[in-house]
Formats: sequence, C-alpha cells, structure tokens
Amino acid sequence: MTSSDARQLSFLGAGEHQAQPGRVRLMTLNAQHASPARSYKQAAWLAGQDADVAVLTEVAAGGAALTQALSEHGFAVHCTDDRGAGRGADYLTLIATRIGQAEPVEIRWPHLPHRCAAVRLHLDDGFSVGVVGLYVPSRGPNARRNVDKRLFQDAVTAQLPALAGALAVTGPVAIAGDLNVVEPGHQPHHAVFGRWEYDFYRAFAAAGYGDAFRHCNLDLADHSWYGRRSGQGYRFDHIFCRPVEAALDCGYDHEPRTIGLSDHAAMTATIAVTSSAS
Repeated sequence: MTSSDARQLSFLGAGEHQAQPGRVRLMTLNAQHASPARSYKQAAWLAGQDADVAVLTEVAAGGAALTQALSEHGFAVHCTDDRGAGRGADYLTLIATRIGQAEPVEIRWPHLPHRCAAVRLHLDDGFSVGVVGLYVPSRGPNARRNVDKRLFQDAVTAQLPALAGALAVTGPVAIAGDLNVVEPGHQPHHAVFGRWEYDFYRAFAAAGYGDAFRHCNLDLADHSWYGRRSGQGYRFDHIFCRPVEAALDCGYDHEPRTIGLSDHAAMTATIAVTSSAS
C-alpha cells in the first residue's frame, strides 16, 4: 500500500467518538518511527479505539505524517520539536486528544526535552487533567545511548516532584509512554538492567505517582515488547497516575504488535477525572 492509498483510507474514520462522562480513556503506543504509510494506518487504528487521549512515542523526526493523519481523524495534536536541539534529528513524543481543549505546558530540563510532551487538558465539565508523554532513550551496547538514557532519566527524576504543580490541574496527572525500564521484580528477570534504572522506576512512587498497571493488576505478568532473538518479554511501556486510585483499569492491547503497526503493544487506562491530584 502506498502512502497515498493509506491516506485515502484514513478518511473513512470510525464514526463519531463518544466520551464517557467523568472518565478519560488514555492510550499510549510506541509508533516505532513509522513511515508516512504506516503512520496513516496507525492513525486509522487509533481512531477505531475508544481512547480519548493518545500518547505516542518514538515518533519519526518532524512528526508531520502522524500529526496530519490524526488530525484528519478529529484529534487535536501536540507534537514536540527537536529543531535547535544541537544534534541530529531525534525521535519525538506526541499527545493527541479528541476531548476537551489541550493546552501545551512547557517542561524545562537540560537533556532531550523534545522527548517529553505535556498538556493541561481542559474538559467540558470544568475539570482539568494533566497528561505527560515520555520517551526514554533505549539501553544498548553503544555508550552514547546509555549516557543519553541516564541523563534523560536524571532530568525526569529531578522534575517529578514539581510536575503536578507545573501542570496546575484540578484532577489527576497521568504520565505515559515507553520508559525503556522494567519494574523491580519483573518476570522474567533481565540481568542487563542496573540499579540506576530501577531507581528511575522507583522515583515515580517517591513523587506520588503510582504504577496504574500494577495498581489494577496486582500479580499479572504481561509485556509490551519482546526481544527479536530471545523472544523474552519486557514491560517497557507504562502509565503512572497521581493519585493512583484514579486509575480504574489498566492493561495492554497486543493488536498493534500482532498486526504489524508497531513492535510494541498499546497500553490503555481509564482514569476518573474527578479525583484530586494532591
């Protein structure tokens, strides 16, 4: 299928989206630096889901195709920009919503700021919620990538305690995306991860953000990405919520991975918007 064919299919849509009062249905998906043709397929798939808000990570440099495709499906899109970052083109993070009014919020930190997107989402019922998208650099044999990962994680950790104040919303705050880190006690155990990576996961709880998946599924083992050679699973994609009690359900949708839209599963959560973010 050509990008032109995929674009024509994107106009078919999936009917008018129906929001659920008092709830925000959030989805996150790693876009795997999709080509324009695959970006239109991803947008069409997302439009057919019940998500109100989508956080997309590993968006190809520029993000034009995915932004355009989501806009054609009725999403308002905020995509980060790496121009002026002082290095080659990098992956971006995108937040798309088809409810309320999204007000971008600039979160300042010194390393790869274009991998973080943040919005204050004003809902029709007068409540507001914060949505933050994060894409943590991957860990690998290249020393530069590991340096980038640690610097980015350190920048996020430093910002977490003040994040809710910066967003200044009346309801909960959700942080979603591919964090390229697994929880302590992850099954199976992956020896490659160091203490500094587990400390990053723990930093969310220290700042008042609970793991929505673990809150809703105390003992369930599930994974969002699988090693190409080993076949072993990793729970890389996360949704953290403050307060975590606002998360009513949370789980993985493996369809994007199994049908070739991405090498990651999508993750979804339903969040009660009337819960206090304090």
